[in-house]
Amino acid sequence: MSGCKKPRAVANPLESTITTPSERILKECHTLYIDNENGLVKMAESLGVRLLPPRKKIIVMIMGNHSAGKSSFINWYVEEHIQKTGVAIETQGFTFITSGRKRESLTGNATLHLYPHFRPLLEFKGVTDYLSAEISTSKQKKFSLVTFVDTPGLVDGDMVYPFDVNNAITSFGEQADLIFVFFDPMGQALCKRTLNIVEKLSDKCGDKLRFYLSKADEVGRETDRQRVMMQIVQELCRRPGLNKCGFEMPTIYIPNPQKPSRCINQIDEVCETIEKSINQAVQKTLDQLEKDCNLVISTINHTLEQDRVNASCNRSNRFNSFLCAVLGIFLPSLFILSFIISTFAPEELDTLVGEGLARMLYFSSGIVVYLWAWIPEDWQIWFVITFGALCYFMFFLAKYFARQGSKTLTKREKKKLAECGDYIQDVLKSKKRTLYEEYLRQCAAEYDF
Repeated sequence: MSGCKKPRAVANPLESTITTPSERILKECHTLYIDNENGLVKMAESLGVRLLPPRKKIIVMIMGNHSAGKSSFINWYVEEHIQKTGVAIETQGFTFITSGRKRESLTGNATLHLYPHFRPLLEFKGVTDYLSAEISTSKQKKFSLVTFVDTPGLVDGDMVYPFDVNNAITSFGEQADLIFVFFDPMGQALCKRTLNIVEKLSDKCGDKLRFYLSKADEVGRETDRQRVMMQIVQELCRRPGLNKCGFEMPTIYIPNPQKPSRCINQIDEVCETIEKSINQAVQKTLDQLEKDCNLVISTINHTLEQDRVNASCNRSNRFNSFLCAVLGIFLPSLFILSFIISTFAPEELDTLVGEGLARMLYFSSGIVVYLWAWIPEDWQIWFVITFGALCYFMFFLAKYFARQGSKTLTKREKKKLAECGDYIQDVLKSKKRTLYEEYLRQCAAEYDF
């Protein structure tokens, strides 16, 4: 491939709006999450639960040593010259290649707005400056459902990267759905940096890794190609984390009608792997929709149940506060009133308040006066101090219980939560079942439904 920049041809500039069932399902699931009025993300946010909307496309990260054919493969798949290709290290940062309405190039911050799932990359200093996105109008193959991530070409030696490239690629790989590792038989196929990153990725997400011998047509004879593959496989198997059964490394190269080759080209298997991952992504998205619906419903039920508990506790606290306040006022009032009543003659008290009330007052004050007389004179002053402290303590308890009230939901808020739960149960879950049936109708027989 020449290193010179070729004119950018736009694929499918007048692409129709017709979409595949998988693309439509992924988009509808995404809409169910981000809808401004009844979106699942908005409902969960109001409950303090953070949900990320599912991606409408799968992420395929391609890594390998420099000039391994990563950018060339992307250009071939998209059928548009988007990425620079050549022997030099053309890709020095991370580039997202995705399909859209308009041919456009985005910088770091705009790219992270487009892909919020990759915001954890901000912890790697300098990555944002080397982050970009290329949006193409191409709809070739399954590109409308795929986002490629072209990674920096990896080399050993004195090459200095402007960021922690090893950990950055590992972080990208953890977020991706597929990780393609391209080994260049003519270059540094056994680059130690590449093998170190692959080993680290194998520990964290080994099921996503796929290995390919790229540029297989550039190896002279079949025996040479087999020798190179054996060297790569032996080097990989020396790594404990990569020494696994069922290891495969298909040979691929970019077809060139003007340069036919006898080498077996398994590049179509790469496309099949991508298509299979898309189908799995549809299933995972629908399953995740079910889980998130259940999560929000359970959170709503828990919130309403907690509100009922809080309301009951508030009633109990209000009663305790009222009781303590009454005792704090009633006891000292009774004590003082008893001594005042004892100064009146029975006839005077009958004249002032009436005979019935006077008899009750005399009875209650008589008990207090009797108890007071029962206390020795030396202890009466201490009794008054203790009694005053007890009354103050009652006021303190009344204030304490009054402050223990928990915040409860208003009738409007409870009604809104109940409506959200009903909407999720009746609408979103029903929609999920409909989408699942639509997806299954693509492959299952009609009589299975």
